[in-house]
Amino acid sequence: MERVGTLINKLKEQFEQHADADKLAVTAQLLLSELQKNHARSTVGSKVSVVLPSVSGRIFPTDTEKITAPSVEPPKQEELLHNWMLDTNAEIPTLAHQSAQQTTETYHTEPKENKRNAELFEVNTILAKQGESLNEKLKEEREEVATALQGTPIRDLKKGIGVNDRFLFVNDLFRGDENMYERSLKTINGFTIYPEAEYWIQRELKVKLSWPDNSESVKLFDQLIKRRFS
Repeated sequence: MERVGTLINKLKEQFEQHADADKLAVTAQLLLSELQKNHARSTVGSKVSVVLPSVSGRIFPTDTEKITAPSVEPPKQEELLHNWMLDTNAEIPTLAHQSAQQTTETYHTEPKENKRNAELFEVNTILAKQGESLNEKLKEEREEVATALQGTPIRDLKKGIGVNDRFLFVNDLFRGDENMYERSLKTINGFTIYPEAEYWIQRELKVKLSWPDNSESVKLFDQLIKRRFS
């Protein structure tokens, strides 16, 4: 009887929700089958004694007649399970379905991401090569300009020596004496040929001020003097 109560509640719920007539009919059929099944269980094997009175002067035998109730075949189990609760076609998602869906999404997503990463890597590689090529080109141009400037003649040493070189010469070669530096440049500018200027620099500056021959400042100063007389 518990199953009968469940079917009654289900039928009532479908009726209140205005379900389709087909669903109502199926639930009603299940309820009727369940009732017939319960009724058959209670009546199968029982004996019924029936006494029939006389009718129209005809007396029927008074002996009790044993009448056996017809056996009712219970519905098959497959029919009861068919369309149970009217939701047999509903598919409930499981972890397996979710895993399969995630695998499918990953399969369709990873190639796109890999392709994009490959394109970005290729672009970065090209830009890096261009940057290296540009830096090398600028370095070569600077070296060429520096080489060209090294061979450019200088008419006046005071104007041809930059601020940084002037500060370097005063501190490293002329012991911080700017007046000595200015007088020396004026004297060197007064020579007409390089051997005269070289002799004076060797005697008055390198020897008296003890300039080291391997000094970078001395080499740079000699280079400027050569450009003055080139």
